[in-house]
Amino acid sequence: MAVIAEPSTDITDDRLAARNALVLAAAQALAGGNTTVIVATGGIAGVMLAPDPTLATLPITLMAVGMWIGTLPVGMLAKAYGRRSALQIGSACGALSGIISCAAMLRGSFALLLLGTFCGGLYAAAHQSYRFAAADTASMQFRAKAVAWVLAGGMFAAVIGPQIVILTKDIWSPYLFAGTFLAQSACAVLAGAVLSLLKLPQPAVARPLGEGRPLAEIIGKPRFIVAVACGVASYVVMNMMMTAAPVAMVMCHHSVDDAVLGIQWHVIGMYAPSFFTGTLIARFGLRAVVAAGLALITAAAAIGVLGIALWNFWVALALLGIGWNFAFVGATTLVTECHGPRERNKVQAFNDFLIFGSMAVGSFSSGALLAHFGWTAVNEVVFPVVVMAALLLGWGTLARRAPV
Repeated sequence: MAVIAEPSTDITDDRLAARNALVLAAAQALAGGNTTVIVATGGIAGVMLAPDPTLATLPITLMAVGMWIGTLPVGMLAKAYGRRSALQIGSACGALSGIISCAAMLRGSFALLLLGTFCGGLYAAAHQSYRFAAADTASMQFRAKAVAWVLAGGMFAAVIGPQIVILTKDIWSPYLFAGTFLAQSACAVLAGAVLSLLKLPQPAVARPLGEGRPLAEIIGKPRFIVAVACGVASYVVMNMMMTAAPVAMVMCHHSVDDAVLGIQWHVIGMYAPSFFTGTLIARFGLRAVVAAGLALITAAAAIGVLGIALWNFWVALALLGIGWNFAFVGATTLVTECHGPRERNKVQAFNDFLIFGSMAVGSFSSGALLAHFGWTAVNEVVFPVVVMAALLLGWGTLARRAPV
């Protein structure tokens, strides 16, 4: 029978989990800054280089595709060689992303820009798994806080990423964003240095491949279905609005700096609540916090529909970020309750595979929606998606006594 190495993580150590969560939060600030650069510049650079305006958001879509494709390999690498090795490979992809994207701006190559943002997506697949790494040694009671602490690092990414763009966008004149993408690579290198401080269990015990319940059995449970549905809905609509917003703001005669600052407020909204999301979950429960997140996402879309003034964009993006945080932290924590230690890598990787695959579709469709129907249509799509997730959340609440 085939064997594969798996970390021995059957014990919990909340002190170690807290230490790792702080290290991962620092790495998240830098890695998230890398991703924020792509989000803030990808659509605008796409307008400059794409042969067709409907392809303007394709660079961000390719980042989403990279996230999707990278999720399963990240899980496999983590299982075989340990999480830290998998995460460091991701850091290398992040550094490569910036270098390739810089070359794209120097050469005026849309194809190179797509390759660069795709590599950025592979990096994002790795740093999105930081939240699961933080939960590896955490007790059930501490998991939500560990996950939230890691995501809190993204609040600093909300400042780092946009400020990198503002300070460096014209530094290599006349090649807009060329210097920005090199700075993006530097963020990935620094994040890799921070990750070297992690103390995670290493693969030590060879165990039969497939030990634990079959994946099909786990993903058929109501708890997992609800977790994925809420994770998919929150991430898809958030990414769809976020991808289109910078291009929409420029189309509505707001400045590039206004568009970048809008993304900054959005990313702050995504991660600042993480300082207390875990506490809210402990007090009010997972489902209540997820429901609040879905409600805030709906409010963000409603404000986006109301108008195209700068305040509409900024407030909608900030509320969208807060709603995503509540829904996604809750959904992530729910995923960690769906598996045992020996099942975690395959379940977590499959969860992210579904989320980022759906996100890639949403990201691509946002460009076509914006080009053909306008910013209002992008916001209107949010409502049915969120309603479906809310209905499944209600169903899952009724079925919550079903076995994991």
